[in-house]
Amino acid sequence: MKFTAQQIAEILEGDVVGNPNEEVFKLSKIEEGEEGSLTFLSNPKYTPYIYTTQASVAIVNNSLELDKEIKTTLIKVENAYESFSKLLEFYNEVKNNKSGIESPSYISDSATLGSGIYVGSFTYIGANVTVGNHVKIYPQVYIGDNVCIGDNVVIFPGVKIYSETKIGSNCKIHSGTIIGADGFGFAPNENGEYKAIPQIGNVIIEDNVDIGSACTIDRATLGSTIIRTGVKLDNQIQVAHNVEIGKNTVIAAQTGVAGSTKIGEGCMIGGQVGIVGHLVIGNHVKIQAQSGISKNIKDGEAVQGTPAFGYSDFNKSYVYFRNLPKIVSDVNELKKK
Repeated sequence: MKFTAQQIAEILEGDVVGNPNEEVFKLSKIEEGEEGSLTFLSNPKYTPYIYTTQASVAIVNNSLELDKEIKTTLIKVENAYESFSKLLEFYNEVKNNKSGIESPSYISDSATLGSGIYVGSFTYIGANVTVGNHVKIYPQVYIGDNVCIGDNVVIFPGVKIYSETKIGSNCKIHSGTIIGADGFGFAPNENGEYKAIPQIGNVIIEDNVDIGSACTIDRATLGSTIIRTGVKLDNQIQVAHNVEIGKNTVIAAQTGVAGSTKIGEGCMIGGQVGIVGHLVIGNHVKIQAQSGISKNIKDGEAVQGTPAFGYSDFNKSYVYFRNLPKIVSDVNELKKK
């Protein structure tokens, strides 16, 4: 897919300096620019590269002043970084602008599909499923019975959505994610064997939620596992049965949240965090990477460590952790004296 400098300038409401008919068909970093590529310059540290880049077109700030001639065509805008981001969004929309129902795929006669949707090949859509308008379902997706999906949802290849799941509008679910599998519920009998407890709840995902690749969100034993509006989940995150994650909370990769824990709004949780079950994590809590959470956390706290405690206390303690061999040596020397 090719675009001219003039077409890009019109999208960004910018001005072309150079050849308006210069064509580009790929993106590049400014220091790695090649002929036919589009790049951008916003950080002054990279300004020297504007004279050496081989990129055909560069988006730059209006304030840029050149010391010598360049061969790259420029598109001058108010804010190069924001404009490049806007262009990426536009490009993504064009690239993913698929529609229609590919074959082979299975769609139950009782399913209801909205307008302007795309269903990729080898997709299964079960009984009584409701799919909103402008939804894109990529190949090899499984959608179980009685699932409800809102408008403008994108479901990437290989996602599995079990029965009774409810998904709001404007969500993205990336490849390999499984939503609605049984929660980890087993009860021991007199012989020491474990018997599965039926998990008859569901998963509710509200609007504007992004879920990364290979995440698992388990259905509730009773009631619902709930992911509130605006939550952003990175890749490889485990959300257990009956967990609730408050709106606009973000969680980094490889974090695991055990059953029935409630996480508040606007929290920031780092990678590889482990949170035990039946806890209450307050609003606007910050949990540093690789922390182990074993007790409730109040609103606004920042914690680190395993078991986690106050972030500032952790940093002070870390000074002693690192110097512990010397401290022990000093103590032993004092004992001898």
